[in-house]
Amino acid sequence: MNKNILVTGGTGFIGSEITKYLVKKKYKVTVFDNNFRGKTDRLKTVWKKIKFIKGDIRNKKQVYNATKNINSIIHLAYINGTKFFYSKPYEILEIATKGMLNLIDACKINNIKEFYLASSSEVYQTPLKIPTDEKEMLKIPDVYNPRYSYGGGKIISELLGLHFAKKNIKKFIIFRPHNVYSEDMGNEHVIPEFINRIKNIKKDGKFLIHGTGNEKRSFIHIDDFIEGFDKIFRKGKNQQIYNIGTTEIIKIKDLAKKIAKIFNTDIKLKKTKLNIGGTNIRCPNIAKLRKLGFRPKINLNKGLEKITLKL
Repeated sequence: MNKNILVTGGTGFIGSEITKYLVKKKYKVTVFDNNFRGKTDRLKTVWKKIKFIKGDIRNKKQVYNATKNINSIIHLAYINGTKFFYSKPYEILEIATKGMLNLIDACKINNIKEFYLASSSEVYQTPLKIPTDEKEMLKIPDVYNPRYSYGGGKIISELLGLHFAKKNIKKFIIFRPHNVYSEDMGNEHVIPEFINRIKNIKKDGKFLIHGTGNEKRSFIHIDDFIEGFDKIFRKGKNQQIYNIGTTEIIKIKDLAKKIAKIFNTDIKLKKTKLNIGGTNIRCPNIAKLRKLGFRPKINLNKGLEKITLKL
């Protein structure tokens, strides 16, 4: 393969796995990241086979230089982690808008015709339909709530890609991950956070959860996510949007109990207030991805066993 691919946010949790997938497929890969939350250690198995550029997606000159001789962009650079939605709304929105505009301009200047944008299930906020398909209304229920900086930034990125970049980019595809997990994702996410807290739980067994515990999610293991991304990367169509996830739904309280059982630990659930802007249920409709041949193989029980051995 002679195609040169740029992965922005390539030292992040999902970005690093996509990078390793591309290397395995024999593509030439350049990773662009400022390592705000990323770690170059994630790429140690492929480090000698990639080019790494440390840079900020908001810096126009750095972006233009990084995209020279590139044929395709996979854009994941962003700030993830729920706590940052509330504490860093300015940075999130700046990265979303400046980053996307810089990349679109770079595509025009450097004649790049393919662009894959990582969006998020957060764009649906509280969905009207469960499971939720790609035609669901995108929502920002309260512009004053800093949480929506994340989903709002993703909505802006989608709009810019679908409309502003339409003239120059011949293949523009959006993928919306839904609760991807692995042992390497960082403790700001629910599954590794629960695992670490249960492993170190105090004798009284008290375990705090946000909300009632009846909130529901569907989780996808990183290996299945990469399988889904592979289908989109090889078979996805221009100007299309694809959910990547599973339809296996679990209540958050049952997730905590399931993890506790793996560690033979008794826990006593203590409910706390749900963060303002949190949603009660999220589960994707993946019929569109299934049509490309996607079949998830790792159910939640199997996925949890895989990662608890490594955490």
